[in-house]
Amino acid sequence: MPDDRIEGGLQETVVKVYRCAKVMKGGRRFSMAALVVVGDRAGRVGIGYGKAREVPDAVDKAVKEAAGALTAIPLKGTTIPHEVMGHFGAARVFMKPASRGTGVIAGASVRAVVEAVGIRDILTKSYGTNNPKNLLKATMDGLTSLRSKEQVEQLRGVTIE
Repeated sequence: MPDDRIEGGLQETVVKVYRCAKVMKGGRRFSMAALVVVGDRAGRVGIGYGKAREVPDAVDKAVKEAAGALTAIPLKGTTIPHEVMGHFGAARVFMKPASRGTGVIAGASVRAVVEAVGIRDILTKSYGTNNPKNLLKATMDGLTSLRSKEQVEQLRGVTIE
């Protein structure tokens, strides 16, 4: 299950902890890796991946990477402005705006990103792989490709009713 902590106004969620064993002369040596999502619940989110010999050190490295990679996401109230499909590797994540009160309909990996950015009403569906690393990156791809009405008006040089 994801682990939530609040630090400096940012919410961090540990999505997954990986353990890798390397066989040496004296036995097995374990190394840990942590996949973390950090967000301010107000439109900014980042993902990080850290590796170390111990879990807390790996989580700290991942949080530092995620905090340095915060990206602003345009929101429309408690949901997203329009439908979007994010891609990364074999992972595809479809996200659709939902009416107020729907809640977050998403799997664990996608839910971590969506909640960290501050979205409270959204429908999602993941296709392809269920690898958390690729699902997070596909979700970020979709969210970063979102455009608000104001951004589209400015890009096109027109006014949209």
